Amino acid sequence: MSNHLLGFIGVGVMGRPMARRLLEQGHSLVIYDKDQGALDELGALGARVAGGVREVADSAEIVFTSLPSPAIFKAVALGADGIVEGNRVRILVDLSTVGSRAEQEVAQGLSAKGIDTVDAPVSGGAAGAEKGTLALMVAGKPAAVERVRALFDVFGKVFIVGEQPGQGQLLKLLNNMLSTTAFAITSEAFVAGVKGGLDPEVMMAVINAGSGKNGATMDKFPKHVLPGTFDFGFPISSVCKDIGLAVEECQALGVPMWLGNAARQLWNVAAQQDGGGRDLTDLVRTVEGWSNR
Repeated sequence: MSNHLLGFIGVGVMGRPMARRLLEQGHSLVIYDKDQGALDELGALGARVAGGVREVADSAEIVFTSLPSPAIFKAVALGADGIVEGNRVRILVDLSTVGSRAEQEVAQGLSAKGIDTVDAPVSGGAAGAEKGTLALMVAGKPAAVERVRALFDVFGKVFIVGEQPGQGQLLKLLNNMLSTTAFAITSEAFVAGVKGGLDPEVMMAVINAGSGKNGATMDKFPKHVLPGTFDFGFPISSVCKDIGLAVEECQALGVPMWLGNAARQLWNVAAQQDGGGRDLTDLVRTVEGWSNR
């Protein structure tokens, strides 16, 4: 596989470390991003910088995408001079979190041109992308998945979740909704405990030895909140996008989403009040502000 040129479109917070890992494993890459600064590091490592999406799709049979929104993903895949117009691409591997409806729409549009789509959203944040410890939720035609399967090992652990594009997206959104809802309620509990005079380190130790432990108490709080660094590597604006997509997809399946909607509202208000560019772990300080601490 290392003898073949791979395409990578979208080399931002998540895409850049994933693309870098491919380069470090000896793969050749042609890359594109609208942010020239995002291209410089990979170009210095040997990646070929393309002038646009179409050039990537004209150059590589396998193209990865890591893009920030459903609208951008659909434009890159199906728009003018998009992947759909490429004369070499045969498999699009989407690493983005864009929801099942966007994934299905793109898969249908590309299929008409003989291009398969592998739906492969990732979980684990920027740190996981750097270390190659992401979880990949993969859905697609077995033959297409098999062709790219070895490449996924560069990124982390692979879970084959289905054969229909969109199934990976659904599982990723459910995972993110659980994770960010757990962080929100942990923030409220943490702020309440501190206001009540509890030692935050003792709180986390007790909770992690008991039934309240979750991803926030075992990972994000000890590593990014208690040290005061607030640097998990995932912005609140992306939390809002993901939990919004998750709630909408669940409601479309007939699930009422009482708690999901409450968590969605909390994150959206935090973004509007204090800015969506902040790290998700900074939500704790917003909750402190609401609590007059």
